[in-house]
Amino acid sequence: MKSKEKFKRSLDHRSPDGVVIDFGATAVTGIHVQAIERLRQFYSLEKRLVKVHEPYQMLGIVDDDLAEVMGCNIKGISPRKNMFGLEGSNWKEFRTFWGQEVLVPGEFNTLIDEKGDLLIFPEGDKNVPASARMPKSGYFFDSITRQQPFDEMNPDIEDNLEEFSLYSPADIAYWERKALEIKDSDYGIILNPGGTALGDIALVPGPWMKNPKGIRDVTEWYMSTLTRMDLMQQIFDRQTDIAVKNLETIFRIFGNSIEAVFLCGTDFGTQNSQFCSPEIFAELYMPYYKKMNNWIHTNTEWKTFKHSCGAVLPLIPGFIEAGFDILNPVQINATDMDSKVLKNEFGSRITFWGGGVDTQMVLGFGSPADVEKQVLQQCEILGKDGGFVFNTVHNIQANVPVENLVAMVKALNKFNGKQ
Repeated sequence: MKSKEKFKRSLDHRSPDGVVIDFGATAVTGIHVQAIERLRQFYSLEKRLVKVHEPYQMLGIVDDDLAEVMGCNIKGISPRKNMFGLEGSNWKEFRTFWGQEVLVPGEFNTLIDEKGDLLIFPEGDKNVPASARMPKSGYFFDSITRQQPFDEMNPDIEDNLEEFSLYSPADIAYWERKALEIKDSDYGIILNPGGTALGDIALVPGPWMKNPKGIRDVTEWYMSTLTRMDLMQQIFDRQTDIAVKNLETIFRIFGNSIEAVFLCGTDFGTQNSQFCSPEIFAELYMPYYKKMNNWIHTNTEWKTFKHSCGAVLPLIPGFIEAGFDILNPVQINATDMDSKVLKNEFGSRITFWGGGVDTQMVLGFGSPADVEKQVLQQCEILGKDGGFVFNTVHNIQANVPVENLVAMVKALNKFNGKQ
């Protein structure tokens, strides 16, 4: 069975003959560049520098040769520009703090500050303040808050809408090229259209924007979801009006050649609780999620992907009511996120994309035997009757022992009857 057909069957909650596998199709199911290099070395693949396609988290492109070794069934399509407003072109060499030579976009412009940390600039423009920092002992970037003074009693809605607009001619040309690239692909496809996330806290600071206005401080934003709910609703309403028009453009270009769309990466869970109650979710977020999901389900065959880390069990019914078909990353080590409970209560109504192995403890700090045991267990539980895409709980981080990554791949091959 071809990967695309397996993917469709699993999304339709039909057994796909083994589990469907994703490594690298999205910015929340990816692999850190260091881990990719180590995997390529272990499998004796052609020696080449890893391309950093998502520099905010230093995620690398999983090339076809590695994707084949790892059993990947899905490819992703991202927007034209990344989190720092850089296009993936004119690649150049860059040496990381951990000593790895990688390839970065041509406009990936940085400086070392007085602390020895690495600063990066929006759209590569060093004439404006840096938008993110990588500590000298770190492996990815953190946004720098650049919130300017604003009228706290009467904030201007336009300030938090400046990043949302209809696709430009350059965007449309990019999407058209991508549509041609996947025309005859055997892979399942998930596409991130951009501009559809409601209050994703990674996006609120605007790390790709040269001069972001409005509410850009993380704490201020979270407080505003309660103290300025009317403003938030106005922002989400206008934002999703634009998003639906852009989704219409995506459908005109791609039709049903893609299987899923990444709609939102807003986190609603902490390790032990939630950022909001089900009631607040229903009032503040659900109407606008429904607007996008309803258009998609009325006009296309696409399934919609919702990312939320943490202990989100009380919110899952709301995610389903809002129209989401897929939940990621299924943080199985968070409070009440028991795989058996999730599958039994919601498995016929939502696809679990992730939850294949715990990245906080088992994958990074367990033994290869621990990894194999959990992977096989999770595939058995979550893979029953489809509705499951194997991925780790969020991205594979740097410094994960390559032996554990190999044990994960071997366990998947074992479960899928390939060894």
